Amino acid sequence: MTTISNATRPPLSAGLGAISALSVVLIWASWLISTRHSVGTSLSALDLSLLRYGVPALVLAPVWLRTGLWPKKTPKLPLILMVLGSGAPFFQVVGFGMKSTPASAAGVLLPGVMPLAVALIGIVLLGERPDRMRRLGMAAIFCGGVLLLLGSLSTGVLSWKSYIVLPIGATLWAVYTHAFRHSGLSAYEGGALICAWSTIINLALVPFLGTHLFDAPVSETGLQVLTQGILSGLLATILYGNAVRALGGTQAAAYTAVTPVAAALGGAVLLGEPLGALTIAATLVTGAGVLLSTGILSRRS
Repeated sequence: MTTISNATRPPLSAGLGAISALSVVLIWASWLISTRHSVGTSLSALDLSLLRYGVPALVLAPVWLRTGLWPKKTPKLPLILMVLGSGAPFFQVVGFGMKSTPASAAGVLLPGVMPLAVALIGIVLLGERPDRMRRLGMAAIFCGGVLLLLGSLSTGVLSWKSYIVLPIGATLWAVYTHAFRHSGLSAYEGGALICAWSTIINLALVPFLGTHLFDAPVSETGLQVLTQGILSGLLATILYGNAVRALGGTQAAAYTAVTPVAAALGGAVLLGEPLGALTIAATLVTGAGVLLSTGILSRRS
């Protein structure tokens, strides 16, 4: 999942932008489902992180070799926050939280909470003032979390990890979003540096945490190479860039409102997770909140 701005490049067609944005939503939903599936089986969060960042780091090696791992003209604090917010530390937090969280709930507590966290950081630290429609979207996201809490209290499905750890992950991603905007890096440069540094961090952790990549079934590893490395780590970056170029950042971000719904349906169909009425309601309310929080429906002066 990556925030991209390529305003200097020629625009693409709106149709291609919409297709790209919807493809990214499906990739994000697949990432949630595949991560939820594998963190409780033979592959650990570190194994998934090695694939998630290692594959794009290899593919984008020409980019980070050209810029250097510590670009001279790039502010260092934004780069550090980018790696923290969307790199290996972010992934470890999410992997820990996903161990006890169904994909449907993760869709609400992770990508659903991300725009709320982005908005709150903008309000508190950057002095941003959202309009009425965006405030309504933030309230809807909060209500979606309340509905999910009510559903979990009645079923006992979710633990404290779900409600604390995954929103922390969403906040880390929000930190990355603001840091990236102030970094001066292009989408490919930012993505390449995040993946390169994350791979270094992951490799440093292997002697302490170990890895199961060579012991896991080939089918399991192959699935994660596809969903973590190629789809989420590499392809989503390019597709989201196309969406932003064609639709603009705000409208492209609005398509993420579909992610909680797609994750919930995918978790039910592919993982056999229960999909109760309150979970469905929480997913839909959060999706609507994400849509409103982008400002796409705000009145233009």
